Amino acid sequence: MYKCMYTVVMTPSPEDAVERALVAIRRRQSRRVLAAGARRQGFSADLIATAEILDAIDDDAATGPERTVTGIAQRLRMDQPRASRLVAKTIADGLLERTADQRDGRRSLLTLTAAGHRQLDGIRANGRFQAGQAMADWTAGERDAFADLLTRFVSALD
Repeated sequence: MYKCMYTVVMTPSPEDAVERALVAIRRRQSRRVLAAGARRQGFSADLIATAEILDAIDDDAATGPERTVTGIAQRLRMDQPRASRLVAKTIADGLLERTADQRDGRRSLLTLTAAGHRQLDGIRANGRFQAGQAMADWTAGERDAFADLLTRFVSALD
């Protein structure tokens, strides 16, 4: 019986490396991890869910899909009752308001309030800060290339 003195090291394919990086990102972006990070920074753990709602409505306003509780539930891949509870809380916090749908009076559309816009701006500024920290030792060219490639990658996933 012979023992091998050499270890075969296989270089992962780019697809494998990207898949592993995406898994690591998902783990870091879990509600539990994000809530713990929010608490460390002095934010409410509820801010994560609020941020998702505000961001989805702001994005929907820019791209045109309907801004209803049902639309939010579908966009965030959550069940209708959970989306309804989160939207109700966000409305109670003064970050969203319901407006009558001019095309169908039976439905209500969700709109960010001025306070909602301010909250979302703060959340996004924090995200930009964290991204900047992660890329602090990168060159401007590396940052530009990464932004371009990541944007193209995410667009191609759809």
